[in-house]
Amino acid sequence: MSGDPRDGGPLEEPRQMISTRPVRGAAGAMLVIVSGPSGVGKDTVIDQLRLLPAEPPRHYVITCTTRPRRTYEEDGVHYHFLDGADFEELRRRNGFLESNLVHGHWYGTPRLQVREALAAGRDVILKIDVQGAAVVKQKVPEALLVFLVPPSLEDLFERLQSRATETADELDTRQRNAALELARADDYDHVVRNETGQVALTAARIDAILRTEKAANPGRRTRV
Repeated sequence: MSGDPRDGGPLEEPRQMISTRPVRGAAGAMLVIVSGPSGVGKDTVIDQLRLLPAEPPRHYVITCTTRPRRTYEEDGVHYHFLDGADFEELRRRNGFLESNLVHGHWYGTPRLQVREALAAGRDVILKIDVQGAAVVKQKVPEALLVFLVPPSLEDLFERLQSRATETADELDTRQRNAALELARADDYDHVVRNETGQVALTAARIDAILRTEKAANPGRRTRV
């Protein structure tokens, strides 16, 4: 698979079992989860966040999925697209920090990618669904959770409909799930509103949160 040079490159598939015993990262390196309901703009906000300088550079994890690739997506850049057998083999080898079935497709966070970046002292950014965020927080109590919310539920539904990437049934499922997911905002450390047309401002707010948290906890050692 080809990888994004801004991140961890190609997916390194483990050839043996990976220990699930937590490994400590470098002092100050954070595991940050950016989450929110489908259609809230997670991809767009994270793309904008990438443009903001950080030292050392932040590591943006590329998630694995069995979801079919959309026409505009690149393998190894937007996701690592795997078939069901390859995904299951990685999961069997403890290759995922978490994996969840979402809207009928599997998604998983590569464990080694996260560990290696934290060990190198880099903050790790995960774009992850609400279900997966809860799993990671349970496994990694030091993780910082940022929840993106839309200006309104009606605005979110309009965004989902305008994407035109789902069937009518899939769209209905995403809309119903989104309403339930928004009720989970209190589970997060920070809630950031993603106003329509204000992506740069949203990214700047998240950047400020990360810098404040990092300055306040220079000795934090995240165990993954």
